[in-house]
Amino acid sequence: MPRPTAAQLAYGSATVVLSTLAMLLLSQTRTGIGAAVIAIAGLGLGLLVAVTAPLPRAARARRARVAAAQVRPEGFVGRRTSPTRPAEARVGEHSR
Repeated sequence: MPRPTAAQLAYGSATVVLSTLAMLLLSQTRTGIGAAVIAIAGLGLGLLVAVTAPLPRAARARRARVAAAQVRPEGFVGRRTSPTRPAEARVGEHSR
């Protein structure tokens, strides 16, 4: 999962603070349990807003490239990891 952008953090934080304040003022709760339920609801709403906030175009394009790169054609065996020459032939190559 990609890291959240500054805009997502700002939207989520503002949503948590404002929605929790509004719910506390509108509900006029006087109990600790009521305040805790409202705080949890505010955190959930802030998380929802932060996750669904639109990404910038560059991030969307990068995410699409990464997703496309993860799809491999049938028969793909991976990058060739062994060098063209065996290790024994390369042992003294840079040792001088």
